[in-house]
Amino acid sequence: MTFGERLREKRIEANLSQEELAKRVGVHARSIQNNESGKRYPKNLEIAEKLASALGTTSQYLLSERDMFIMEAGEKGGYRAKRDISALVEEVSALFAGGQVSEEDMEAAMAALNEAYWVAKRKNKKYVPKAFRSEG
Repeated sequence: MTFGERLREKRIEANLSQEELAKRVGVHARSIQNNESGKRYPKNLEIAEKLASALGTTSQYLLSERDMFIMEAGEKGGYRAKRDISALVEEVSALFAGGQVSEEDMEAAMAALNEAYWVAKRKNKKYVPKAFRSEG
């Protein structure tokens, strides 16, 4: 089950419209629509926590380990990092799609890829002209 499916399920259980949930969380109704349709994740983990609280659940229920990797990448490195990690997650998931891989092993593979991504970003940073580097 995806983040969007879990979010929609909990919203319906709470008997809330998308607009009502958006008001409780402090976002636009369009954000909730995009979240539920799978087009976008919440902007940051704080919003994910607010969603969970408004729905009487936890962010760990709403967000899988994969979702957390993607959101953390966005917070750490912005839109481009979020997009890159999302693509990596999709590719690794497709790689293991036909096999019998435990959830624990899949999470370990995701964590290793996530770390490799950030190591590569740090190493490549030295090749970016100083005028274009963002310290962080």
